[in-house]
Amino acid sequence: MNSGPLLTAPVVSTQWLADHLGSDKLVVLDATVLPYVQPNGRSGYLSGYDAYLVEGHIPGSVFADIIEVFSDPNGAFPFTRPDAALFESAAASVGVDNDTTVVVYDAAVGQWASRVWWLFRAFGYDNVAVLDGGYTKWKAEGRDSDLGHVQPVEASFTAAERPELWVDKAFVEAVVAGTENAALVCGLPPQEFSGEAGQRSRLGHIPGSISAPAGRLLDRATNALLPATDLSAKFGPALDADRIVTYCAGGVAAAADALALTLLGHRNVAIYDNSLNEWVSDEAAPVAVGA
Repeated sequence: MNSGPLLTAPVVSTQWLADHLGSDKLVVLDATVLPYVQPNGRSGYLSGYDAYLVEGHIPGSVFADIIEVFSDPNGAFPFTRPDAALFESAAASVGVDNDTTVVVYDAAVGQWASRVWWLFRAFGYDNVAVLDGGYTKWKAEGRDSDLGHVQPVEASFTAAERPELWVDKAFVEAVVAGTENAALVCGLPPQEFSGEAGQRSRLGHIPGSISAPAGRLLDRATNALLPATDLSAKFGPALDADRIVTYCAGGVAAAADALALTLLGHRNVAIYDNSLNEWVSDEAAPVAVGA
């Protein structure tokens, strides 16, 4: 069976993608999700599909809908991870089989692409990478883009779950209580971490967490990930832990942290799916404020 281009890291450069674009068994996914303000003043999220159609995308890329397809529509919280059967359908729907090389990007700071990357890995598939710098860097370099829909090829995907890539609320409670040994890393913006901003019923972070905002992992001039030394500094003492659990509001920015940690060579990283959305819904779960 033919396979796609070889990946040697969890990220690829825009030049790598430009060199391999159009290769057999390479599927490029646009995973953009757009924030918006609801009539009640609260923030919400919209599929990036319309922007993909009319504002452009990397040539040949297929749109991957995180809101409706790569999440569980019956989940208790937004962006709840799908089960294996749902994920198999999602992967097949964008033309990915078990011999496909997958490159994912978004038009933000990489958190949406990282979430799709993590989902593939969590369902046993490692031949996937995030485009470093995403669509922002691609456009800034003057590279080609296309408009309109790209129809994916027919495909069938078989998942093999890796439950160790996730933790649940009970595990995080044990970390807070000191009966489980892991570092907690929060990918939220600094003011949400501190409790100065946010829209959840209770603001702040899980006690004992280290703040590593997803947006601070990038070079602001290029939108690409920082060099390894600078990335390491963002995570500080968490890198010394045997296990690291990343979280945010709903497990999306947490995936950007998980990507960076994996790039730095940490091999025992898990995401707390549903993150603070679930945590603060339990009034007994402690929340800390301050930097």
